[in-house]
Amino acid sequence: MPHPLKDWDKIIIGIDPGTNLMGYGILGIKGKKPAMIAMGVIRLSKFESHYTRLGRIFERVQGLVENYLPDEMAIEAPFYGKNVQSMLKLGRAQGVAMAAAISRDIPICEYEPRKIKMAITGNGAASKEQVRMMLTKILNITEENLIPELDSTDALAVALCHFYESTSPAMSSGGSGSWKDFIARNPDRVK
Repeated sequence: MPHPLKDWDKIIIGIDPGTNLMGYGILGIKGKKPAMIAMGVIRLSKFESHYTRLGRIFERVQGLVENYLPDEMAIEAPFYGKNVQSMLKLGRAQGVAMAAAISRDIPICEYEPRKIKMAITGNGAASKEQVRMMLTKILNITEENLIPELDSTDALAVALCHFYESTSPAMSSGGSGSWKDFIARNPDRVK
């Protein structure tokens, strides 16, 4: 689905962090209508070193930022599991993806998995398959534009959740947003 980047009012990159497979989704906004521009996965399992994987995440996310010129990044927050080592690795992957956006001055918003699922399906405990099914309906994604890995649609869901959150009445009336928005609204509170 190639779309000229200049046709969009806003572009949001969504990231579903992972150390074996990292999903990404690019969402274009025209007026109040979101549409998928691209989605995919970054395969990392072929790299044995965790640090090499982190370097690859940084390079690939920076490449996506340069190719799609997103205005904002939405990223899934790591969920708290029992395996501390897995959490640490996932947090590092998330941090490196965020650093790639920060290096290009792109504002970042983080969303918990439950909030993303709720925004897309109305059910915070929805399965990845249910999220994918709803995304295909909401964004009119055809079967041939899907890839087998659910991480890609998870990332697109993060971007769509961010779009919903940023266009909600709470945001437009001065509710929570990015740090950049907070600083703009409260210059006297930040030194």
